[in-house]
Amino acid sequence: MELEAVLLERVREYESLSRWERSELGRDLRRTGLSYGEIMELIYVKKSTLATWCREVRLSDEQIEAIKARTGSRIGVPVDTNRKRREEVEILRSMARDEAETLIHDPLWVAGLILYWGEGTKGRNRLSVANTDPRALRLFVKWVRTFIDPQARFTLAMHLHEGNDEMNARRYWRWETGLDDANFIKTFIKPAGTGHRKNHLEHGVCTVRMRRASDAWNITMEWIDCAAVLFGLGETSNYN
Repeated sequence: MELEAVLLERVREYESLSRWERSELGRDLRRTGLSYGEIMELIYVKKSTLATWCREVRLSDEQIEAIKARTGSRIGVPVDTNRKRREEVEILRSMARDEAETLIHDPLWVAGLILYWGEGTKGRNRLSVANTDPRALRLFVKWVRTFIDPQARFTLAMHLHEGNDEMNARRYWRWETGLDDANFIKTFIKPAGTGHRKNHLEHGVCTVRMRRASDAWNITMEWIDCAAVLFGLGETSNYN
C-alpha cells in the first residue's frame, strides 16, 4: 500500500528522530493499516517496542481484512486473547447483580459482605480477610461457603512479632477458624523495635484466603457495588 509523502519523509529521517517522535511515527504507520511486520520493514524497531507504542491503536475491520489479504496470514492482526474471559466475567457479574436484590434481605449475606467491604482484600482476583478476631474470620469462611462455593478451600497466613510462638499460633488459628486442613503460607515476623505496639498479640494477625478465587472476587466486588446502590450510597467503585 502507498504511504503519504509526509509519512515517507519521516520514515527516511527515522534515525535522526527523538524517541517520542519515533513512537509517534510508529503509531501513525499503524493507523494507516500496516501490520507490525510491514512497519518493521520500514523502520528499525523491535516488535515488543512497536506493540507497546501501538497498544491503543485500533484497526478497522477493513484494515484487518486488508492485512490478511496482503500477507496471507494473521501475523500483525490484533488478537483479543481476553475476550472469552471478559464475557465469562460479565455473565458472572450479571448473575451477581440479579442475586443481590434477593440476598440483601439475608442478614448473614449482609454481615459477611459488610465485613469484606471493610476488611477484605480488594486486589484483583484475591479473596481474603485479615483480622485478629477469630469470629470475623469464621464469618468470612461461613459466608463464602454459604453464598459462593460450598466446597471452597482456604489457606492461612500469619503476621507475628518477634518472640511469638509460631507453632502455637498455627495451632490456635487452625482451631479457631475451623480450617484444620488449611496450609499456611510463609509467616511474616516483624522484628522487635520496629513498631509502636507494646502489648504484642500472642497469636498475631491471621489472614484467611480463598483458593482459586478469581470468580469469587468478581462476584463479591459486584455485590459490593450493588449493596452500595441499594443502601443509597452511590454507584462509583474502583473494583472493575
